[in-house]
Parts: sequence; structure tokens; C-alpha cells
Amino acid sequence: MLSLLCLLSLVGINYSLNGQRNVAFPESTNGQPFPWNQLRLPGSTIPIRYDLLIHPNLTSSVFTGTVKIEVIVTQETRAVVLHSKHLEITKAFIEQENGKGQADIKQLQVLEYPPHEQVAFLTTEPLQVDKNYFLSINYIANFSDGFYGFYKSTYKTRDGQTRLLVSTHFEPTSARMAFPCFDEPSFKANYTIKIRREEQHIAISNMPKVKTLKLGNNLFEDHFAETVKMSTYLVAFIISDFQSISGTTSSGIVVSVYANPEKLTQAHYALEVAVKILEFYEKYFGISYPLPKQDLVAVPDFQSGAMENWGLTTYRETSLLYDPETSSASDKLWVTMVIGHELAHQWFGNLVTMEWWNDIWLNEGFARYMEFISVDATYPELEVNDYLLDTCFAAMGRDAMNSSRPISSRAENPIQIKEMFDTVSYDKGACILHMLRNFLSEEVFRNGIIHYLKKHSYKNAKNKDLWDSLANTCSEEDFSSGKYCYRKSQATQHVYDSYLSEHFDVAKIMDTWTVQKGIPLIIVEQNWKRIKIRQERFLKGIFPDDPQWSSMQTGFLWYVPLTYITSRSKNTGGHLMKNHTVTIELEEDISWVKFNVDMNGYYIVHYEGNGWDNIIKLLNENHTLFSYKDRANLIHNAFQLVSAGRLSLDRALDLTRYLQHETSNIVLLKGLGYLEVIYRMMERRKISDVTESLKWYILQYFKPVIDKQTWSDDGSVSERMLRSDLLELACDLQYLPCIQMAHELFNKWMESGAKISNIPSDVLGTMYSVGAKTAAGWNFLLDRYKVSISGAEQRKIYSALASSKDVSKLTRLLELGMEGDVIKIQDLPAVIYSVSTNPAGQLLAWNFVKKNWSRLLEKFPLGSFSIRTIIVGTTSQFSSKQELEEVKLFFQSVKEEVSQLRAPQIALENIEKNIRWLERNVAVLRKWILENVK
Repeated sequence: MLSLLCLLSLVGINYSLNGQRNVAFPESTNGQPFPWNQLRLPGSTIPIRYDLLIHPNLTSSVFTGTVKIEVIVTQETRAVVLHSKHLEITKAFIEQENGKGQADIKQLQVLEYPPHEQVAFLTTEPLQVDKNYFLSINYIANFSDGFYGFYKSTYKTRDGQTRLLVSTHFEPTSARMAFPCFDEPSFKANYTIKIRREEQHIAISNMPKVKTLKLGNNLFEDHFAETVKMSTYLVAFIISDFQSISGTTSSGIVVSVYANPEKLTQAHYALEVAVKILEFYEKYFGISYPLPKQDLVAVPDFQSGAMENWGLTTYRETSLLYDPETSSASDKLWVTMVIGHELAHQWFGNLVTMEWWNDIWLNEGFARYMEFISVDATYPELEVNDYLLDTCFAAMGRDAMNSSRPISSRAENPIQIKEMFDTVSYDKGACILHMLRNFLSEEVFRNGIIHYLKKHSYKNAKNKDLWDSLANTCSEEDFSSGKYCYRKSQATQHVYDSYLSEHFDVAKIMDTWTVQKGIPLIIVEQNWKRIKIRQERFLKGIFPDDPQWSSMQTGFLWYVPLTYITSRSKNTGGHLMKNHTVTIELEEDISWVKFNVDMNGYYIVHYEGNGWDNIIKLLNENHTLFSYKDRANLIHNAFQLVSAGRLSLDRALDLTRYLQHETSNIVLLKGLGYLEVIYRMMERRKISDVTESLKWYILQYFKPVIDKQTWSDDGSVSERMLRSDLLELACDLQYLPCIQMAHELFNKWMESGAKISNIPSDVLGTMYSVGAKTAAGWNFLLDRYKVSISGAEQRKIYSALASSKDVSKLTRLLELGMEGDVIKIQDLPAVIYSVSTNPAGQLLAWNFVKKNWSRLLEKFPLGSFSIRTIIVGTTSQFSSKQELEEVKLFFQSVKEEVSQLRAPQIALENIEKNIRWLERNVAVLRKWILENVK
């Protein structure tokens, strides 16, 4: 037994025993004190290089491994503490070169502390500062259950055979499930990986294979080149029987797409996209992609959308494979954007990594935003920037809740870290970057991020590092004046003069957007040429006359880059709002003003006085006075303000009356979307008179645009997506011409045994949903699901199956999802959510979650996106006090498990918001419909 004094100094920290510093050390699995009591590793030893050998046995579901870690000691210590989870350590020793070409090898004592997923290797003599040591560990483990660590995946061939493969997914904290390691993002190191496999399999990893050894007994050992310096969560390896297609970028990078051999024909589009976008990023960042190859792999079992492992990106099949016969326009856009996202990570996240998970937005927010920049540059026909609006609308919806969080938030344990991968990190992160890019100018923004990437290459960064780079874009070609840099061609003009002339601090501005939660509400009062503006925190479901409203406003202030246009302006005006109130004096009188031009800013605007009346009048008279982005922004703001008690519902609905003249598909979808949301709420609450009247209003008012839709795949991406959404809504609202056409197509397809292949992919979802309403159609679709090799088609089918009004069929669908044979476990959260959005399945889905809660936690870890989808998705449609109490009681019953999660708070706040919306607006809605239905 080690003495207490020895234990206190094990990791290089000297504790006095006089009571001044009292530290309790936890108990390891063998009863001895574990020499470290923090979740974060001590930092007294730093990894430099890993040599890793993995030998998986796909038959027994066991793998063995050996890892040799070269470390340097920064503080004298008798313990090397690192991460290990579910690994059985069989042998461990440490060695040091003695200067004579020999090594001093010492056996190590091993202590484990599972609550922190840590293991300590104890030495008899202290490890010396600035010395390099080699820690060797042998271990054995089972493939992990679920989708993290080193896990097993399967797929079925056309003839019904089940094929096995094993793959890794380490982000954020699961590398420790495959090998003992310093599993924190700041512990970057180089990796040399060897994989043993049987002859029928291939092995791939981050780097190219350099040689293969034949070991005998049908066993081969693949050796891969040493990686660049990177974090543990980016290590990856896969053993499978996949096949690939390859191409080469103009700079010589070999790009390959791997898939199940029967789906390889669906990989061609992904290969084309990956080559083009990789070439774009090299030019845009001015930094060469540092690896010789980039593999993209479609993994049959995958929890998230994709993962950016350096040189070996992995994807859900629906995020990588594109089948022209069954993939719609939105499917194609999704595949393109996901590839753009993961390849952006090769720079943002891989080359420069956040220092800790509290700043994961530096990875994910940038990658989300670069999706739009890269796809717009390489595939302009996809009109991707139109969908940045929806990204920001989604972020605002989350951020307008009191249960939101700052972009940069504390996250220490694995559950908290997993929850950081959310709308705030991804979507809000992208939207504030978009605002900043428009504020600084494209040139300054791009130069700033290039400076950031070059300065911090192969290192870690924090928020402040990004702001410093955006404020200091100096390079050898530029010259400096004070703190800021200018291009030589702009020596006489400050780069920010287009916005304001005074000096400002990028970090000070952006901290208001990253270290405080929420979104500002800009309240505008315009009186001729004087515009008075004030800012508040925008909150949905909590109104200014509520007792708690005032306390929820305290301490909130944003530095807001305001933009505006007026009835007299030829150019966009700008003002940086740094206080709670400000007055802008214009040169001449105006009749109207519109703030947040093209929705380039991340804020909601409310127009007091007759401001909204003026806007509604303008839209009715000549809606093209505003850009289509401004029109979408106005519709969004109006309905958000209704939820905040700032604008009456009838005024928001009045604003939509101009939509019969709207020509923008994006704006039409936004306006229709709000009407559909209101209709669904009335339907679920069984307010039948309003439901029927609103249905009739939608079908009559939008009849011209509905009737104009063709059952084809013709047109631009926005035209095709409008067609898909509009026809699905029309059929769901029982519009007879739509129902008849869908039935006709479905019956022909079913009678042919699903052999008709010329049905337009954009209308497949609508056709399946109508067909699924009959017992025969539902059963036929389920049979088709079982044999389909298109993930895009399968997704459309299970959505259609979930739309049935037959509760017994919905029950069967949920059971199939839980079994994981016909419907893969990865799709279970989406199936549960789809059933919950069906009025006939809402309570069924919620009861299913309650009944199977323990089983769900066995399949999906707490904090994961899947659990959030299940919790928030199944409750988001509830809108009664009884449902609220029932959900509260359930969360109370599982308090021990969900106490760390934000998802239950989000769910409860959503229900409260729905309740208040109904209380305030049903009577107004009923009155408005009576007045407007002719």
C-alpha cells in the first residue's frame, strides 16, 4: 500500500498535510487510493507519439491491442494518468533510453477509476522532468455496444446474407474505448497504426497503407504511414469488405469513397463533390490539405450525420450516397452540404482544434458556415444560401428560450460534452459568423480566418485567438497601421469605414454573442427622420407583463451591427449599437424603415407605432420593394413576435395575405410553414371548427400555386423543394386532385411490384404517404423497405409508415425500430419522432418512450443527439396543462439520469410556450378566419 504522502505527490503536485489544502482521493477498483481526483488529466506527462496495433476478431466480437506511447514529463511524478474505458489492461511497463542504446524497462502497477474513465500507471521511482519515456500497454476488450468507440456494424446483401464490419467513432470522448490514451483535444500527438485482418477484409485508417505483412492462418497486418499531429478523437480505422471508387484533386490528393459493394453505384456523386470542395478549400484558405489522401466511408450503422476523422471521414449512408432514382432535390442538397461540412473540418477542427469542448463551436459553427460558402462556390445551381435563412431561424427558435445556453459554455464530463453538439454550437455559431463576415467585409473575414488557421496550425485555440486573428490580419504583403492591417490597395481607407469610423474591439463585440445566451430584440420607433431604437432580450412564451420578465432581462446587452434600408435610401445604412438605447438621425424624412437587411444579422426586429402597418401595406402594394430574404425575415419576425406577446396574431396573419402574389419559393414555404404549424396545433388540440376553417383557407388561398405544381423532377432546386413540400401538404389536407394523383401513381407502382422506376423522386414521399393510409399499401411499403438498398428511399418509407392513422400499425413500427433488425437502431429516434408528429401517434410515441426508457438508454448515451431527439421530439407537440404535468412527473421519476441534461428543460419550456400561445391566440385566430374566409 502506498503511503498517503507518496500518493499526494504521485502526479507532481505537492500537498501540505497541515490542513491548508485538503484533497480527498477516490478509491480505485482494487481498493487502493487513486492518485488523481479531477475529471481533466493532470498534464504532468504529455504524449508525443502513439504506436498502436489493433487485432479485431469479428466472429467473437473481441479485439486485442498494444499501444506504445512516447511521453515527455513536464513535472516530476510517480503516476501516469490517462483515459481508459471498458478496456482490460493485461500488461504495462515503461522504458527510457539510457544513453547507451539500451532501455531501462520497469513493470508498472495499474489502478483504475471507472467513474472518471481513468487509469493510472504507478512507477517505483519518479519520472524526471524533460525526459522522454515509452509507456507500453497490452489490453483486450469487447467491441462497444452502440455507436461510439470501436463498434460492430452490419449490412445485408441482396440475397439475405449478413456481413460484418467494425468501425470507429471517437468524438468527443470515446477514443479511450479503443486504446488507453490522453483523450483530451489539447493532447495532440502523432500516430502510427497497424491493423490485423483476415484476407477477405480491407483495413483503412487516417493515413495511406505503406505495407502489408502476411502472418499466416489467413491473417494479414496492414501498416499505415504516421499521421500528422492531431487529437485523439480524430483517429479512425475500419475493417470491412467494402469497395471504393477514386479520383484525384488538381493538387494530387487521392479521394476515395467506400461503400457496401452493392451500393457503390450510389457513390459517384459524393466523389465528384468531395474532389471539387477539397480543391475549393485549398484555394480559399491558402493552405494545402496536409495528407496524401481523403477517404469518405458510408457506414451502415452510424448515430450522427458524419464525422471528420482526419483523412478518413465517416458518414451515415443517407449523408453520403445519392441514388438518382430515389434521392430527391433535398437529399442531393443534404449530401453536398454534409460533405462540405466534414471537409471544412479538415482545417477547422483538425488543423486547428478548440482547446476544450466548451468552445466546440469553433469547430462546428465554422464547419456549418463553410458548408454554405463552399457549396455556393462549387454548386451555385443548388442555391444553398437560401437555406442559411432556415439555419438562422432554427438557431433563433432555440435561443429565444430561457433554457438556451451561451455558445461558449462550461462542459466537463462526457454527458455535458455530448450535449454541446447542438443547435447553439452549429447553427447559432454559423449565423454569428455570417453576421461578422458581413460586418467586417468578406476580404477582412477571409484574411482573418486564414491568419487564425496559419498561426494555430497543429495547435489548439480559444475564442480569443479567433477574435485576435480577425483584428490582426497582417502578413508580409500587407503593412500595419496601429492594431489593424490594410491591403496596400486600401492604404487610404480603413477597412471598416463602410460601417463606422470609430475604433472598435472585435473581441468585445463578439463576446456579447458567445459568452451570454439568448438573442436581442431590436425595438424600432420611427418618426419622420428620427429613428429611436432600444434593445431587450427576446423571449418566447414569457411576456413583458409577466412577473419574471424583468429579472430575465437583467444583465443582457449585445453589441449589435445594425443594418437598415428606408423609403429614401439607395444604399444600406449601418450602425453598431453598443447601448440599450440609441437614436439615429437621418438626413431627410422617410415613410418606412426596415432593419436587418437580407437577415445578415442575428436579431429580431419589432416595429412600434404604425411600423408594422406600413410594412403590411407595402407588401400588399409592391412586395418587391424588399428582397426575398427581407420578405422571409419579415414573416419570421412577425410570427416570433406573436409568441413573445409583442404583436397580435391577426396582424401577423394579415402580413401573409400578400403571399398570393409571392414569386419566391423560399418565402412561400416560410409563410405556408407558419400556417401549417398553426393548423397542426389546432388539429392536435381537436379544435375542430378552427381546424376545418383553416384547412379550407389554406387550400383555397394557395390553390393557384398548388395547382401549378407538376408531378415531375423539373425545375430549380427551390422549385423542386417547393413542389415536394406543397404536394405533401395538399394531400395531407385531403385536397382531392392531389390525393387522386398520388393514389394513381402508388397503385401503378404497387401493381408492378415496385418495378416502375420512372416515378419522380421529388414526389415519392407524397406518394408513399398517401399509399400508406391503406392496410395493403402500408404492408407493401414495409416489404419494400426490407429490400431497398437506398437509404434515401428507406427514410421516405418509414416517414410514410409513421403517417398511418392505424394505431396498431404505428405500434408495430415502433416495435420494429426497437428490435433493430428490419429498421436499424440508428433510425429509431427518427421513427419515434415521426410517429409523435402524427396526431394519431402522439401519445403512443410518448408512452412508448416512458415504457422503454431504460432500453433506450442502453442504445443511446445520455447527452447524445439521439436522446435529445427522443426527449424534445416526442414532447414538442404537447400543449395542455395535463400533458405538462405528466411530462414533469416522468422527468422527476428519472431525475437521477436526466439531472445533468438540458433536454428536459427545453421540453418543459416548449410545452409551456405552446400552452400560452393557445390561451392568447385561439379566439383571435377564430375571428380572423371568419373575417377572411370568403
